[in-house]
Amino acid sequence: MSGIIALIGRPNTGKSSLFNRLTGTKDSIVDDMPGVTRDRLYGEAEYEGHNFYVIDTGGIFGTDTEFSAGIREHVEEAVKECDGVIFLVDGREGITGADEEIADFIRKGGSKPVIVAVNKLDDPKHDDLANEAYSLGFETVIPISALHKRGIYELLDAVVECLPSKNSETAFDSDELPEIRLVIAGKPNVGKSSLLNKITNSQRSLVSPIAGTTRDPVDMTAVIDGQRFRIIDTAGLRRRAKFDGNLEYYSFVRTLAAVDRSDVALLLMDAREPCTDQDKRIAAHVAGKGKGIVIVINKWDLMNGEKKADEITRKIKDEMPFVSYAPVVFASALNGRGLERILQYAVNVSNNRRKRIPTNQLNRLMRDVLAFDRLPSDRKGRSLKVYYCSQAESEPPTFIFFVNNPELVNSGFENHVKNKIRELEDFSGTPVRTFWRGRGKED
Repeated sequence: MSGIIALIGRPNTGKSSLFNRLTGTKDSIVDDMPGVTRDRLYGEAEYEGHNFYVIDTGGIFGTDTEFSAGIREHVEEAVKECDGVIFLVDGREGITGADEEIADFIRKGGSKPVIVAVNKLDDPKHDDLANEAYSLGFETVIPISALHKRGIYELLDAVVECLPSKNSETAFDSDELPEIRLVIAGKPNVGKSSLLNKITNSQRSLVSPIAGTTRDPVDMTAVIDGQRFRIIDTAGLRRRAKFDGNLEYYSFVRTLAAVDRSDVALLLMDAREPCTDQDKRIAAHVAGKGKGIVIVINKWDLMNGEKKADEITRKIKDEMPFVSYAPVVFASALNGRGLERILQYAVNVSNNRRKRIPTNQLNRLMRDVLAFDRLPSDRKGRSLKVYYCSQAESEPPTFIFFVNNPELVNSGFENHVKNKIRELEDFSGTPVRTFWRGRGKED
């Protein structure tokens, strides 16, 4: 399960400190100077099996600066795209006029769940100061100290209640068709909605909305040629009046959350501008999460021979080598070109993620690995020895190699092993993971 939580508040209430506490990082700059966080920052957080993204925003309704208008726009987009809001106030200063303005601002942004976190209450004897925050009109008020980790677990318990329901992620009953969870990912305006419409409006399709609670994104299901697909909601499935920098940023974060719920991602790129920085970030996230990927070069009908397919394919291989295993489809969501191939690839990739290599083939793999020209060694003359391997899991295929010293494994040898694994079985479209574990003393 994934969701997005936005941290909102006036300047210097401790949003960046809380962001660092929730995500376990020091990515957000912490300083006593109000207005330090001017842009948007997101990070991943995990609590008791629940994964979600945290967006740190700049302070609003504080002292006006040259950045105030831009920061407010950023916060507006964060409220639109998030699943819940942590509204941070300073417990030592009490509720201010700026806090009341922010409360009104949040209410105008929609009916998102709001948690009021009253920060800087370092000692339990000061928790009574949090009662004043109920005047802001929100039901959930929690006293915390981001600096000293007080009240953080109570806050996280409340955050979990804001996240999308697991109802939207559960599989269908066993007597129904198995499904492939498909996310259509990509930067804004590359044709995600057009492709969704083309898939779900097909005469062969049975389409129905599936939602958990009212806060859940709506997934679409389509049964095509006997295969059920669940198309998972992304920011691109929503209508917006305009595409701008703020939207592109929050669409990206929303897409990351949707990828986490998927089996296979269709990464759409604009044929006129493939391999943008955002394309690469999304692809890297898909690979890092172990999801399958099919790269779709959309709007191919607009090219008029300007670029050849092999030229774009070469560009993808050169600039995005971390997903070199991904199949590439040239398509047009407008006229339906390539639609059948896209779905066929999605099915194949989903099946590839579930594959397991039999023991006899793993033994063959070991022979190939040991036949490597020269096994890695270090300056002390110690050479790598590989004893045996096993496939630990699938989705994605994951292999564990037991060796004398894992520190001797270098990237070149690891890539060689992954290539050998791919020679044994068709793992196109899915990442292959390898782990190296020591086994007793070196011989």
